[in-house]
Amino acid sequence: MFLQILIGSGMILGNVLVAGLAAWLMEWAFLRWHGWLMRRPYRPKLLIVLLLITFWAMAVVTVGVWFWALCYRVLGVFHSMEAAVYFSLVSYTTLGYGDVILPQEWRILGGMTGAGGFLNFGILAAMLVEALRQVRVNQIEALRRQ
Repeated sequence: MFLQILIGSGMILGNVLVAGLAAWLMEWAFLRWHGWLMRRPYRPKLLIVLLLITFWAMAVVTVGVWFWALCYRVLGVFHSMEAAVYFSLVSYTTLGYGDVILPQEWRILGGMTGAGGFLNFGILAAMLVEALRQVRVNQIEALRRQ
């Protein structure tokens, strides 16, 4: 039990680290494109930002799912990568279909996969809202200065 909690905690921290590094990269991109984002027309650029952030969030989730799947394969929990990815995706997104289940000795790790995914989705949603808010606030300030 404690081994599962230790592994799961490390995996969750690793996923949060990946999300943090991705956020850092996104912030760098916004700083680089700041001048372009502050020029008219504003609304189409806001839509482009929304699309890019959505793809960014999907990439972070994909990395997280594969990270968990590799963990399951290294631990020998699943005999195929497809099963490991499928279980990781279903657990990470908290769908929990139950058609593929973990052996009893790894059940806690499955729950931690769901908890980690839930946490990561919350972080990503907060980042998405904050990024859109920052861009729009800066656009409104640029409009007022003109």
